[in-house]
Amino acid sequence: MIDKVRATPAEVMAELVARGVARDGMTVMAGGFGLCGIPERMLIALRDSGVKDLTVISNNAGVDDWGLGLLLQTRQIKKMVSSYVGENAEFERQFLAGELEIEFNPQGTLAERIRAGGAGIPAFFTATGVGTPIAEGKETREFDGRVYLMETWLRADLALVKAHTADRAGNLVYHETARNFNPMMAQAGAVTVAEVERLVETGEIDPDHVHTPSAYVDYIVVTESEKRIEQRTVRAAPS
Repeated sequence: MIDKVRATPAEVMAELVARGVARDGMTVMAGGFGLCGIPERMLIALRDSGVKDLTVISNNAGVDDWGLGLLLQTRQIKKMVSSYVGENAEFERQFLAGELEIEFNPQGTLAERIRAGGAGIPAFFTATGVGTPIAEGKETREFDGRVYLMETWLRADLALVKAHTADRAGNLVYHETARNFNPMMAQAGAVTVAEVERLVETGEIDPDHVHTPSAYVDYIVVTESEKRIEQRTVRAAPS
């Protein structure tokens, strides 16, 4: 069996650079939703590698000092393909200054474009976005009396995902809401790195519980997750 486990995110990234996978101008998918289920340590390793002019496909751009926000600070991202970006002031500044290219997507469309990339489906039709700026320059077609918009797949040179548990073969299990964009991105990357919290021996995961099969995973690295809260909301103190 191929050994997919590496000791540290830095070791994974060094191997990716040596292989020519991690390079200037590549397309990267980064899993997660908000700060939930993001490959936080691999994103730090990506920043530290110094690769630049990146196109990053991610639902959002982290916050100013965590997640993808760290790569925005260092100006390593050239283009974001995203849905929601409202929690990052540096993202907003770069966009309004014309320093960062943005391809906005309705959230469901973004998810389906990534899923289509992993499934080998180059295009699909959806009613979402018809008659809005999202539809500009895109093909439309009528089905059963309704107009639909053609959207194309999304694929990446490198997919960075976060799972709770992996076995040594690379089968992955995600924890609750961290099972958001991670499974579909794992399938849509030419090379996929899984950052995990727990590693078990092959065969210990019930096959019925596997969310991402090992065939999609190239590297595994165990890290200690840092549970940050994006928006902390508390009740007012009793009067």
